Amino acid sequence: MVTTPVIFADGVMEASVHHGVVRLVLAQLQNDGKPAPAGTICVPLVQLPAVAQALTTVLRQVEARAREAQAQKSAAGAEAPPTLPGAFTFGER
Repeated sequence: MVTTPVIFADGVMEASVHHGVVRLVLAQLQNDGKPAPAGTICVPLVQLPAVAQALTTVLRQVEARAREAQAQKSAAGAEAPPTLPGAFTFGER
């Protein structure tokens, strides 16, 4: 099995394009609340629309699940626990 690096990021510190490559410097919030670099994602500029579309698709699906969970909570009453799962996967794996 091939292992790949996992980088947890709270946001993007910097974005730049040089020589046809998009570089996104990811940030992690430190204990003092200040961001620190966590890693860099490099994407060929021609692939950026596909990467952005994938992120947008995930965001839309997460929003839909959150709306469904809110509707279920409202239908069940205020005392019902949230039904949104803590983890789920989109796309093929």
